[in-house]
Amino acid sequence: MNLAEKQTEFDFKIRRKGDPHFLLMRSGVITTPHGRIETPAFIPVATRATIKGVSPEIMHSLGAQALLANAYHLRLRPGEDILDSAGGLGRFMNWNGPTFTDSGGFQVMSLGVGFKKVIAMSVEESSTAEKLAPKKKEQLAFIDQDGVTFKSHLDGGILRFTPEISLEVQHAIGADIMFAFDELTTLLHSRQYQVESLEVRTHPWGIRSLQAHAELTKKRAKKPYQALFAVLQGANFEDLRRQTARYLAHAQVDGLDFDGFGIGGALEKERLAEIIGWCADELNSADAEEKPRHLLGISAVSDLFSGVENGVDTFDCVSPAREARNGALYTPSKRINIKNAKYRADFTPIDDRCDCYTCAHYTKAYLAHLIKSGEMFGATLATIHNERFILQLVDNMRKSIQNGNYQEFKEQFFANS
Repeated sequence: MNLAEKQTEFDFKIRRKGDPHFLLMRSGVITTPHGRIETPAFIPVATRATIKGVSPEIMHSLGAQALLANAYHLRLRPGEDILDSAGGLGRFMNWNGPTFTDSGGFQVMSLGVGFKKVIAMSVEESSTAEKLAPKKKEQLAFIDQDGVTFKSHLDGGILRFTPEISLEVQHAIGADIMFAFDELTTLLHSRQYQVESLEVRTHPWGIRSLQAHAELTKKRAKKPYQALFAVLQGANFEDLRRQTARYLAHAQVDGLDFDGFGIGGALEKERLAEIIGWCADELNSADAEEKPRHLLGISAVSDLFSGVENGVDTFDCVSPAREARNGALYTPSKRINIKNAKYRADFTPIDDRCDCYTCAHYTKAYLAHLIKSGEMFGATLATIHNERFILQLVDNMRKSIQNGNYQEFKEQFFANS
């Protein structure tokens, strides 16, 4: 079997395309060696092969179709060799379904910039975060043309990531969908830096990732095929976003091309729909419409709607679980802080319309007590609710696309908010 034939083990089919209001919107199905993903879909983040405090079995019951883990963190602990010996990420964590891995590119930003672990959605937010950052916070990532040198946040050891190393790690982890190694820039980087980043790092690293992927696919021919997505950067600049989409859509090495595309980097919230639209339009023009598109690190409700309406197929984000652990709980009308005093004696569920285990069995008062007391069970219950909220929302978007009533669903959702 040659590489092009091996690549057919991964597939994406569009079932329904567009509507009168949103021509780029679509629903479909991704087929991987470990199962199918009905799209649009939200992919919860199991950074270290776990959603903190919630079992894979529970995540499945909440509607999760796939989980995403992080190559950087898994290389540190337990090591990619352990996951490879275990039979891959899914088997290691007892997850019977598709898996994704981030390339480690996010840590290029979070450990390099060093002042914020989430991507700010505006220049003002980025600037504020930089000003408020601890002055002595140590930089742990150092970029050069060939790759990135990390200083481990665990023990100070030196960790090297290049496109080749990232792909070796991701192949050993065994995820169904991997991402090319890239440089994640921020909104504070100048246009000149964004141009240099694409030309000198993200584009060459993408081709090197594809080359390494081709070689490793041959070497591991008896293993299930692992799909590789390119990552489209370019910040808020239309010409750069279109350029990177064209360039990576046409890339090919030894008969292999990219299986899909991740839309990453700094995305200004007010322009998110526009930026995604540029990428989708360019991919359509490059005959890459039939390949899945993943929006990296996004889960805010308005952003999910913007993504779906502009042709995004899958999303991932740590926020539902991270915010849950800090007491921020999602409802259709607003995000509530369960630690506020008014919930201390509130004996109603978080949301009486929610079908999750937490809302069926526990009250805001109990959640407030657990979270304020630092009890692990509180984080578990809160995470169950937030993950279910986002998973169900995107599932309902998909169903409304398939039923031809997306606009009606959207209007009703926000009317009830």
